[in-house]
Amino acid sequence: MSIDQAVRDQVHHAEEALLADLRKLRRVAREPSAAGGRGAPPLTTGQRIADAVASTMGSWRFIIIQSTILFLWIVLNVTAWIHHWDPYPFILLNLALSFQAAYAAPFIMMSQNRQQDIDRRAAETDYQINIKAELEIEALHAKVDQLREAEVQALTKAVSELTELLHKSGMCGPEAAKAAVAAKPKAAAKPRKR
Repeated sequence: MSIDQAVRDQVHHAEEALLADLRKLRRVAREPSAAGGRGAPPLTTGQRIADAVASTMGSWRFIIIQSTILFLWIVLNVTAWIHHWDPYPFILLNLALSFQAAYAAPFIMMSQNRQQDIDRRAAETDYQINIKAELEIEALHAKVDQLREAEVQALTKAVSELTELLHKSGMCGPEAAKAAVAAKPKAAAKPRKR
């Protein structure tokens, strides 16, 4: 056994082991979990609240409602239809918006962190699927190469058998080759008829 064949065998065994591991992981991922999801742990109360706050604050509805409230706040304090509870520099409004930003940011960050974990798991699964697909494609290439090699061997055997039959029949041999070479100059020497 050559070194090249030994390396091929090692790579083949490593690929088979990797495929077996990937199949086991896929079976585990397919099993229904206690949460009823695709293997994801159930959400905690804090995670559900963070997702709700992030989805609410990231919507056009929230932006429109908040813009309307801010517009009314400013108009009511500038026009003095009601007693000025927050005069021009709008310090109370700045304080309220600062509180909103201070409390909203951690909720949004928690939701983003959880989404990053989900994306990381999805990317890892995609990577494993890509490895499996690559190995299966390589196996298919190996099978096609084996089929092609077998076909080439069969064609080579058929050509050798046909050549042997032609030699036995006398149609193809040293004399026939000499006759074919001698016939070529005669055909070239004949003048063309017009």
